[in-house]
Formats: sequence, C-alpha cells, structure tokens
Amino acid sequence: MTFSYVNSQMCHSGGKKTKRNVIIKNGKGYKSLCTYKNGKKCHNKKKHLSKLEIKMIKMGKFIPNLFSDIKRKTRKNKY
Repeated sequence: MTFSYVNSQMCHSGGKKTKRNVIIKNGKGYKSLCTYKNGKKCHNKKKHLSKLEIKMIKMGKFIPNLFSDIKRKTRKNKY
C-alpha cells in the first residue's frame, strides 16, 4: 500500500502572504514555500523531504522547524 499525504498552510501579514505545502506520493515527497506580494507569486522554493521526515509525518508526529532550511536568502546573507 502506498502512502499519500497533502497539507498546506497559508499565513497572511499585511499585503504579503506565505504558503507552505507538504506533498508525499508513493513514499517520496517535497516541501515548498511560496511567497506572494500584492496577489502575485514572488518566490517559490522546493526541497525534497528526507526519509526521517516522511517517517515522522507518517506516524503523525510534529516536526519543529520543518521549513527553516528553505527560507529565502536576504541580500545581506547572499554574499
């Protein structure tokens, strides 16, 4: 039996909106972070989920700081 899971969260603050997605299909999955400004998509970052993260989601455990490694780099941290 294959494991499938889809979850999304939307966060609003002012004119900016952030959408976090987690999608797992057939034991493989990814997490994505989309940023919108004034209704237009600005940034979309995607990263594969590790086997440990998939296992934790399958058990229904909470994973703190799941999206902390795909934050958008600021100009200050770019160089």
